[in-house]
Amino acid sequence: MIRYTLRCDKDHEFDSWFQSSDAFDRLAGAGQVACVHCGSDKVTKAPMAPAVAHGEAGAERPLARPASEVEAALAAMRRQVEEHSEYVGMEFVSEARRIHEGDAPERSIYGEARMDEARRLIEDGVPVAPLPFVPNRKAH
Repeated sequence: MIRYTLRCDKDHEFDSWFQSSDAFDRLAGAGQVACVHCGSDKVTKAPMAPAVAHGEAGAERPLARPASEVEAALAAMRRQVEEHSEYVGMEFVSEARRIHEGDAPERSIYGEARMDEARRLIEDGVPVAPLPFVPNRKAH
């Protein structure tokens, strides 16, 4: 996953995650990337400084302050999920299915899944939703 700071033709800036640089190029070229502020599909990558890891390997350094209300809301959502849910990592699909089938205690979980796995969960009636952030990988 890669995070880009994007800018629309009306000079609004916002951040978004993409699977790869090619994925951004394909989606933007097809007009499927839109400004979160005005809806314009004329979006380009804004100049960015590279992210530099600080402290523990893989740990993200929190921003000093959110750049927008949207970023603040996403940060609050992330804190809520991380504080009130159990991170199950790559076991998300199997654990979500076990909870749904009554084979594991009901609780809030979050983790990682491939798109096709998440789609199958949804098709099977397992209540899941994508998160607008990539979880920090944690050791079990």
